[in-house]
Amino acid sequence: MATQSSYNPFVSPEEDQDLLVEEQSMYSLVVWNDEVNTFDWVIETLIEVCGHSQEQAEQCAMFIHYKGKYAVKNGSYKTLKPKCDAITERSIGATIEILA
Repeated sequence: MATQSSYNPFVSPEEDQDLLVEEQSMYSLVVWNDEVNTFDWVIETLIEVCGHSQEQAEQCAMFIHYKGKYAVKNGSYKTLKPKCDAITERSIGATIEILA
């Protein structure tokens, strides 16, 4: 039985490898501390946007406050981008960072 190859003559092996790495990369949604937003607003946002429980959102808010930032969710860029946008639309600082 012949094995099926994923070779594509229109894509160089280097491009193919870069695409594979990009698809497999995991990202973190990082929320940043500031002196403007209240704990309650950050907690409410994490519950509504990230689907956190009350307790999980409270713990994340504490980490954000004391550490300056905290990765509140991990996943693919495609999954995290709309969540990041929703958080920043609420005037809370958030970024997406690649996991090392």
